[in-house]
Amino acid sequence: MIRTPLRPLARILPAREKGENPDAIERENIRQRHEEMQVRTRARAESRLLVLGLSFLCAFVVIGGRMALMATSEPSEPLASAAGTVIANQRADIVDREGRILATNFETHSLYAQPPLMVDPMAAAKGLASIFPDLDENRLIKDFTGKRKFLWIKKKISPEQKQAVHDLGDPGLLFGPREMRLYPNGRLAAHVLGGASFGKEGVNSAEVIGVAGVEKQFDRYLRDPSNGNRPLQLSLDLTIQAAMERVLYGGMRLMNAKGAAAILMDVKTGEVVAVSSLPSFDPNDRPRPPTKGEPGDSPLFNRSVQGVYELGSTFKIFAAAQALDLGLMNPDTMVNIRGPLQWGKFKIRDFHNYGNALSLTKVIVKSSNIGTARVAQLIGAKRQKQFLAALGMFDPTPFEIVEAGGAQPLLPKQWSELSAMTISYGHGISTSPMHLAAAYSAIANGGHYVSPTILKQDGPQLGPRVMSQSTAAAARRMLRKVVSEGTASFGEVPGYAVGGKTGSADKPKPRGGYYDDKVIATFASLFPAHDPKYVLVVTLDEPEVFTLGETRRTAGWTAVPVAAELVRRVAPLLGLRPQIEPGQFGGVTLTSN
Repeated sequence: MIRTPLRPLARILPAREKGENPDAIERENIRQRHEEMQVRTRARAESRLLVLGLSFLCAFVVIGGRMALMATSEPSEPLASAAGTVIANQRADIVDREGRILATNFETHSLYAQPPLMVDPMAAAKGLASIFPDLDENRLIKDFTGKRKFLWIKKKISPEQKQAVHDLGDPGLLFGPREMRLYPNGRLAAHVLGGASFGKEGVNSAEVIGVAGVEKQFDRYLRDPSNGNRPLQLSLDLTIQAAMERVLYGGMRLMNAKGAAAILMDVKTGEVVAVSSLPSFDPNDRPRPPTKGEPGDSPLFNRSVQGVYELGSTFKIFAAAQALDLGLMNPDTMVNIRGPLQWGKFKIRDFHNYGNALSLTKVIVKSSNIGTARVAQLIGAKRQKQFLAALGMFDPTPFEIVEAGGAQPLLPKQWSELSAMTISYGHGISTSPMHLAAAYSAIANGGHYVSPTILKQDGPQLGPRVMSQSTAAAARRMLRKVVSEGTASFGEVPGYAVGGKTGSADKPKPRGGYYDDKVIATFASLFPAHDPKYVLVVTLDEPEVFTLGETRRTAGWTAVPVAAELVRRVAPLLGLRPQIEPGQFGGVTLTSN
């Protein structure tokens, strides 16, 4: 380090020789050094002030910009700073076969409270109780004045209710955005759609999950964002569904039945165009499952797929078809019907006395229990069991809604000869109406099993062959004669050649045995019989109608007229024009493949 001398000798020595004062030179030197120090200090201070001024300017610009942004934006609740679980709140629409909305999303709000922020808890509780009559004012006061810092008040509210709560003006009453499931058609197709509810919930969003029906069956698809929000398209036709439900409800009331079910199915694609179960419910306000009583009495119970019933004489056509297919009989083969038919201590009787013998066709037309049991004896229990299994009668209800998987047919523990005889006319085996619709579709489409589906299909979905084409055609002719000559005469609809079979089965008691005055009445039909396009199954639970001086419960008086009205109403909507039924020429029947 070089030290700068206070006295510059180079100047002082000459100054002494000249007689000048050296102290003046020293003072001048000190003054110059002080001026240099002041210049450096001033420059340093000015640069610091400049940086500080720029910092203040930037802060002012940022704060001013933020205040301007807040002033022009919509108010919203602050988000929690801590990371939480991401809630998926998007759900795809559900549409019918024509693209019409069956289920969609609707933006609404939830209502919650933060008591520490409330100004007047008592007034807020009173106001909320007036807006929402189901809320207890005293309970709200207790919650608002207690130690709770957060509580839900309503998971979803209407815009009018939101405005009414907003008018209360209490800062402790807050709203959270919600996306709720909306069913714009109300009760229409309620059992198919099922319903949805909230899963994971947060203040600012909630997860919508399916709880029943297709909403639950296809929940993963409906919530999957990779689907691009593409709707789930069902096989249902909204117009035909509405017509079916209206006619079925009127028929249920007219026949004094406690419940009803109907299924309309395309015989080649398996598409269920309409399906209904009554009583029904509104999926927008889905009721809670019952905690007591019979599950089948609940409006949530889907009789078309969940209900397994003894469907009575509708099964007789399967015995006749199998006998034809095995070559054991032809439609004109005579069958011994002398009765009663006794097997051990059991006796099988007919509803009426039809004489000593009937042709196989007349056994079906007249609905002879004895005749059908004789046919079953000829077929044998083993072969009968194999045939019914091929028709899907041993599997859970084949339908893509979550409730169908739990509907397992009730089969005899030992498939004895007696079991084969009673099962041939629909007793001793319990299946769902959807099982019956699938089995009749095999007869209607020429002998192929077709699994029912709720999804729209691109074309025929024929499964394995279960009977020959000629057998299916002969069975259809028998079913047509049941309507034109037999027990289903009230099912005739001019121009549509309805064919079908009635079934009236005594209803079993919960603890064994059967009721004497309660039946399950079923009519399984296809139309037009000479070239079937659709199968229609109608089932009434405990119908009873007083006509011609007596009480009638059988399907011919109850389920058949309802089915006829359904065909009359929906056939034009299906694009089917009334036609003259092909006749017979020289013993040759005109049919269409």
